[in-house]
Amino acid sequence: MKVLNLQCSQQHLFEGWFGSEHDFLAQQENGLVECPLCGDTGVIKLLSAPRLNLGHALPAPVSAAPQPLATQAVVSGPTDQALQAAWLSVARRIIDQTEDVGKGFAEEARKIHYGETQERAIRGQATAQETESLLEEGIAVMPLVLPESLKQTLQ
Repeated sequence: MKVLNLQCSQQHLFEGWFGSEHDFLAQQENGLVECPLCGDTGVIKLLSAPRLNLGHALPAPVSAAPQPLATQAVVSGPTDQALQAAWLSVARRIIDQTEDVGKGFAEEARKIHYGETQERAIRGQATAQETESLLEEGIAVMPLVLPESLKQTLQ
């Protein structure tokens, strides 16, 4: 199993697990490797160090002198990876708690708004014009990009 550090053209960092380097390259060539955050298929492999499990831990090297305080960094806010993980968690909850009505989103949103069908949480596709029209009618909608990979079961 190869665990690769990947990055999309939007600079999102994520991990990909593949059976081999060949599997990664074949999937990448066919546009099957996509960013779980934005769905971008312009994914590149970053440099990464292999992890070798030798069966036991090596003792940590002993430092003769502590590092000067000026060279130590403290991160006081969320990291990009933490933000990405939070976003993916929210996106998964949205998918789990809504019904996908596909390209019929605008029509279904109107039916719900005007009481013609049962009220429920829905998601789907709408053009920019359809979205603008819904908002002008007072129908609360929120454009949101959900990567296709989150909508499918991982194999």
